Amino acid sequence: MERRNLLRAALAAPAVPLIGSPGQDAAADPASQRFTLAVLPDVQYLFDAGNADPAPLRATFAHLLERRGPENIVFLAQLGDLTEHGTADEMTLVGDAFRAVDGKLPYSVLTGNHDVDYTTDDGRGPTPYLGIFGPDRFRSAASFVGASADGYNSAHRFTAAGRPWLVLALDWRTSDGGLAWARGVLAQHRDVPTVVTTHDLAFSDDDGRAFLSRNGQRLWQQLIRDHDQVFLTLNGHDWPPGRVVLTNAAGHDVHVHSTNYQDRYYGGAAMIRLYRFDLMRDAIDVETYSPWLRSRPDPTPMEAENVELSTDVDRFSIAVDFERRFPAAPLPPPRPASALIDRDTVAYWRFDTPGQSVADGAGVRDQTGHGNDLFVRRLPGSSPAVLALTTDHHVGAPAHASLRFDGGLAPGRGGMLATGANAALNSMTFRDGYTIEAFVKLPEPFVGEHAWMGVFSWESRSGDAGKHSGWTTLEPTCSMNLAPDRFLQFVLYPADGDTNTTAWSHAIPTGEWQHLAVVGDGKHSVVWVNGSRIARNPRQPSRGIATTGRPFVLGATSFDFAYGQGFYGWIGDVRITARALPPSAFLPAGRFR
Repeated sequence: MERRNLLRAALAAPAVPLIGSPGQDAAADPASQRFTLAVLPDVQYLFDAGNADPAPLRATFAHLLERRGPENIVFLAQLGDLTEHGTADEMTLVGDAFRAVDGKLPYSVLTGNHDVDYTTDDGRGPTPYLGIFGPDRFRSAASFVGASADGYNSAHRFTAAGRPWLVLALDWRTSDGGLAWARGVLAQHRDVPTVVTTHDLAFSDDDGRAFLSRNGQRLWQQLIRDHDQVFLTLNGHDWPPGRVVLTNAAGHDVHVHSTNYQDRYYGGAAMIRLYRFDLMRDAIDVETYSPWLRSRPDPTPMEAENVELSTDVDRFSIAVDFERRFPAAPLPPPRPASALIDRDTVAYWRFDTPGQSVADGAGVRDQTGHGNDLFVRRLPGSSPAVLALTTDHHVGAPAHASLRFDGGLAPGRGGMLATGANAALNSMTFRDGYTIEAFVKLPEPFVGEHAWMGVFSWESRSGDAGKHSGWTTLEPTCSMNLAPDRFLQFVLYPADGDTNTTAWSHAIPTGEWQHLAVVGDGKHSVVWVNGSRIARNPRQPSRGIATTGRPFVLGATSFDFAYGQGFYGWIGDVRITARALPPSAFLPAGRFR
């Protein structure tokens, strides 16, 4: 086909939907606190007139689609210089390659100086680039926010970690009008964490330290510096790659990364960067590699040398305190107790009842109506301050309230809550299964002298239940405890048989709410923390819970009916269900952090 006909076909290319359309985003998990932003820098040498070879880019796209679920890849950002000359032939060829991810993975593209007349800005008018990658290609995508009137600047929004994120994809040379449009988009998304992508913003020295280019200084002064939601910028164009951290007008970090590998073997071989966001660790881990070279069955020395890059500008981690920099959206309102109770719910306690008291003898009502109310008591000599009501709570807790326990070892002090002498819960053995859930937080800093302390237990002596297999017959038949090193311990004497099992967790962190759950399915007991099964769960069979008719206790564990220390920290909602629940049915409803 003649070049002018290719150009005409390119300008008339129909709109192609991107991922984000309803029903096409199932491979990504928008709630996970871990997700990946994929970045594709300059691929121009793969689309160079008669020297074109789309194979590496096709391999990259196939790899991204294959890894989308396992890596939770939520978006792909391309950084310009798609082609060497910006011709209709080249642009059509690269546009065809991108069809592999259309409808499967949300992405953005932008111009580089090789894609358009480099002497022009975004007011340049129609081009082969605009015909192939203009707004019509993205208009039906759920991720597409909009484009500037000229079509060369675009905004894209995706959901990850339960919140929206924004990508601004700016032209190689954004005009004053384009910058005004970008400022308007940021004003409409003031609280949305934003990544600014463009082709030319920073260049680097041989040591990998990045510096703003002349165009980058303009973008910094007129756009990035005064918009605090921008925390990361990405650009291609120059090599070697590099990075630097700048401080914006609000005094916060902006990570500036320059990445381009066209100088390397095979024009960079469609090298990608994966930015793996881990909001649990407040970190972004970066990895750079070529999927095409990885797939080579018998790589040559040159291919093997360029499969993946490991310098400190290609493989690194950066720290971002996301919670402080971008406070989460307002919490959902408290969930009513009625929505959390079914026919198998044995007891459910929460601390947001109007008029709730923590004076000695005060009751905390069992929301199920089964009469398993808790009653407040304090260790001898403990002050009223060892128990207090607070509004502190886990993000996924139905009630926006908790109890603050100020227990300690020396002198022995603390408070607890226990069921009444005639509560049905005292004698239940749960042979057909059970789930016990509690929200717990340890103080930060974790100060004072603390020995073993109980989260919950049944007040009892294992010997009185006919259990003699443990280290002593004086310990209770069931207890969830914290060791002095903050390892969680669950000790259980099952209803059937003279055995005992003990589960151990990792060290529970301080200053962070945790959701704890123990699930018995009639055969084994398993401990879960924040929706994750812990490693040290015993394989020994255990059915039900041995009880002797004495109270269920919250905030303490007895030994020979005596209490040495109460709990130290916060306890929120507690629910006991007479069947094994899957994590999806736990109280946080998926919001574990």
